[in-house]
Amino acid sequence: MKSVVAENLVKTYRKGAVRALDNLSLDVEEGTVLGVLGPNGAGKTTTVRVLSTLLEPDSGHATVGGIDVIKNPKAVRQIIGLSGQYAAVDETLSGWDNLVMFGQLYHLSASQAKARATELLAQFTLAEAAHRPIKTFSGGMRRRLDLAASLIIRPKVLFLDEPTTGLDPRGRMEMWGVIEGLAREGVTLLLTTQYLEEADQLADDIVVIDQGKVIARGTSDQLKDQVGGERIEIVVAQENLVKAQEVIERVTHGRATVDPGIRRISVPVLDGTQSLIAVIREFDSAGIHALDLALKRPSLDDVFLSLTGHVAEAEIPVDEGKKKGARK
Repeated sequence: MKSVVAENLVKTYRKGAVRALDNLSLDVEEGTVLGVLGPNGAGKTTTVRVLSTLLEPDSGHATVGGIDVIKNPKAVRQIIGLSGQYAAVDETLSGWDNLVMFGQLYHLSASQAKARATELLAQFTLAEAAHRPIKTFSGGMRRRLDLAASLIIRPKVLFLDEPTTGLDPRGRMEMWGVIEGLAREGVTLLLTTQYLEEADQLADDIVVIDQGKVIARGTSDQLKDQVGGERIEIVVAQENLVKAQEVIERVTHGRATVDPGIRRISVPVLDGTQSLIAVIREFDSAGIHALDLALKRPSLDDVFLSLTGHVAEAEIPVDEGKKKGARK
C-alpha cells in the first residue's frame, strides 16, 4: 500500500520564471523509508512542503494516507509529522514545556500532553535536561527535541527535511539511530538529505531529483549499478603519474580519470580483482610504486555526479511562497 503518492506536481515561483517542481511524481510504500536526494535547488524542500500541506502546488495531485493534501489538508495534518532543517522550538521554554505546548496545539488533554512529553523525552535521551531552557541545549539536543515534537501525535507518516544538517558526526549518528528505530516501528518516512551516506544507511529506496524532476529511482545498490561496475583507484608519486596512467589504460583497456591534485588514477573495470592483480604486476615490471591502491564499488557520490553533474548540497529555497496551516 502506498502511504504517500505525488503525481505530476508543478510549482513555480516568480511568475513562472522559476520552476521548482516540474511534473514531479513519486510514492512511498507504507512502513518504508524513501530517501530524496538532489543538488542545490532541485526541489526537495518544495516537495516536502507540498506533501505536508504547507504549500499548494500549481497543478498535480498528491495524497498522504489516502487523503488528498489539497482538498483535505486538515485531515492530512492529523496523521503526519514534520521535522524541518532547523529546530522549530521556543528557546525561552524548557524541553518539557515545548513538548507539552505542542501536545496542546494538537488538542491533547493536559494529562495526555504531559504523559507524551515524558515518554518522548526519555525516548530521545533528553530526560535529564527536560527542564533546562532550550537556549542551553546543544545543536544535537535541539534537533532531537524538534523530532520529538513531530512525533507528539504518533504520526503514520513522518517527513524529515535534512534532519541532521549542521550536526557533528556524533549527533548525526544519534539521529540515525532514532530514525532507524522509527522505521522499525513501522512509521512511513520520507527523508531528504544532503548526506549521501545517510541515504545509503537509512533508505529502503532512493529517489534522485534534479530541476524539479525525478531522474532516477532504486535501491542504493541498483543506483550504483547504473554507474557501472567496480573501479580501480591508485595513488602514485607525481613523477610516475603519466607513466602509471599509460600502464593502467593498457592493462584494463579502459579510459582512466586522473586527479592531479592528489595524484589519483581511477578506471572502471569489469573483472575487478583480476584487473587489479594485472595492474600491480605491470607496475612492478615498470618500476612504479603505488602509494595507495583500492578496488571500489561506485558510491552514491559517483551516482549523484553521473546523474546530475552536480555535487549534493544543502538546498537553498528560492522562495517559500505562501505557507498555510500549522507547523506540523
